[in-house]
Amino acid sequence: MDTGQPLGSGRSADVYALDDSWVLRRYRDDADTTPELAVMSYLSAFGFPVPRIGPPAEGAGPGDLVMQRLTGPTMAEALRTGSLDARQGGEMIAGLLRELHALPPRLSPDPEVRILHLDLHPENVMLTGHGPVVIDWSNTTEGSPGTDRAMSALILAQVSLTPGFPGAEGVGLVLTALLDAMAGDGGIAGEDLAGAVARRSSDPYLSVAEQAVLGEAAALVAAHGK
Repeated sequence: MDTGQPLGSGRSADVYALDDSWVLRRYRDDADTTPELAVMSYLSAFGFPVPRIGPPAEGAGPGDLVMQRLTGPTMAEALRTGSLDARQGGEMIAGLLRELHALPPRLSPDPEVRILHLDLHPENVMLTGHGPVVIDWSNTTEGSPGTDRAMSALILAQVSLTPGFPGAEGVGLVLTALLDAMAGDGGIAGEDLAGAVARRSSDPYLSVAEQAVLGEAAALVAAHGK
């Protein structure tokens, strides 16, 4: 199928413009997008800000997902340009997690379980004219909300500690704001942080530099507020 103009690339997928309304997200390993599609459709029905799902493209494979083309910068871009400050960024991520975890699970009968994003950080939030929209649901699952909070904090902590990462100091400020904002949501329990560390350590897309600071990042998150 015609993939259109390349728009960007992530660790596991590439995004192409199909037209002014739709983009194609294509996983390089042909990962099945069915679970991601189901979760996004479910969340959209509740009004949670996710991209609209488009009609299947002709000739699409299992690793292809057609989604709404969003207009606006990522939160990461807005933080770098100064149009969004660190405290606003941290509070926005905490608010999006809070909103997500207020919704009932799609599959589990356990009332304590919630839908988790597990990769909610500034690169995965688009700031559109209608508000923030959360993208990249490839890691989504159901479980303890604390695990989701721990993952977002751990990812930011890793970035803030990675040598040579541009704007690492600013990311550290976003992390502090995030942890402050999440304190009223239950914060991050030790078992949730340990689970997040285990997930991150097994991530095949993690760079050597990110793996090297994982333990230090976990300690940074754990130390907040002590």
